[in-house]
Amino acid sequence: MKEIINKRYPVTNILLLVTALVFVAMQILRFGEATTAQTIYDFGGMYGRMVKLDPSQLWRLVSPIFIHIGWEHFFFNSMTLYVFGYQLEEIFGSQRFFVLYFLSGIMGNIFTLFLTPDAVAAGASTSLFGLFGAMIVLRYYSSNSYLQLLGQRYIALLLINLILGFFNPEISLVGHIGGVVGGALAGVFLPPLADPYLFSTHQKRRVFLLYIALAVGLIFVSFSL
Repeated sequence: MKEIINKRYPVTNILLLVTALVFVAMQILRFGEATTAQTIYDFGGMYGRMVKLDPSQLWRLVSPIFIHIGWEHFFFNSMTLYVFGYQLEEIFGSQRFFVLYFLSGIMGNIFTLFLTPDAVAAGASTSLFGLFGAMIVLRYYSSNSYLQLLGQRYIALLLINLILGFFNPEISLVGHIGGVVGGALAGVFLPPLADPYLFSTHQKRRVFLLYIALAVGLIFVSFSL
């Protein structure tokens, strides 16, 4: 029988472990109040209004990736990470997958800061949608037939989840879209192991600078508003 936890994918396993530990800590330390906006904020959720008042809290661009609002939110995102994390860590390699995951989540949280500063938001979905974005890039640019087929399936997953998010006001749609943008950009300068020369060095450099410019630009404008 195939082992449930595959040691070949250490990054995915560590992300799952940290996510679970944070969630359990929230349930224990804030029993009965783990889903309140105050608890989400206290544990590291994104609240753009406060970040704009206190720039030292820019660390909240990262911390919301590990915070979840209720059991359903935690279970769904954890299962998504478990299934697709193993798959993409195999495709990109552990180091690139690690960077891709965080760059996607950070961009998603930047979009949240910029577009919905009054919302308290959290969840790994910013990073998970970034994985979808990276695979869609492979669908249209890779010459590898397996990656093209896989990318096509990720397009369907992305569209379904965006539609569901559009009809659910509790879901941060802007965070999801930001994650897709971050993942798509990162997918250019973090190419898959099976197609390492998918983009030229010049293309990778330009898209990397574009990611930085977009991130810094949105943060700067957010603090100016």
